[in-house]
Amino acid sequence: MTSPKDTVVRAAGCVLWRRSPVDGTLELCLVHRPKYDDWSWPKGKLKRGEDPLAGALREVGEETGHTAVPGAELPTAHYTAGGRPKEVRYWAAEAVSGRFTPNSEVDRVRWLPPAAARARLTQLRDRDLVDALLAALRHA
Repeated sequence: MTSPKDTVVRAAGCVLWRRSPVDGTLELCLVHRPKYDDWSWPKGKLKRGEDPLAGALREVGEETGHTAVPGAELPTAHYTAGGRPKEVRYWAAEAVSGRFTPNSEVDRVRWLPPAAARARLTQLRDRDLVDALLAALRHA
């Protein structure tokens, strides 16, 4: 018999990217969550029965204020959070419109070049997704 502690928490998110409005270089969007005082990719728990990609795009909208066009699926992250196993599916997604407004969940966003984004990410496991995105964009 499985206990609630054994149930996998399912979440989804995006490595959100855009071309810089200044010089056209690639920029990645990181979100700052004051609750955890961390920098991460926009992501969140899926609602019951929610399609993972739909959930990832919903979270991008809620956390960054941007709508995005999804691209390639990126590697899934597996880790333990709060004593429970967690699985986060990620997609590459291009920001096409929107504007960030601070909220209780995310108080800041930063658009950074890939190397700076990799350095700013709090969790080491999130850094591999920078390389995965760059590979996906090269093959798009």
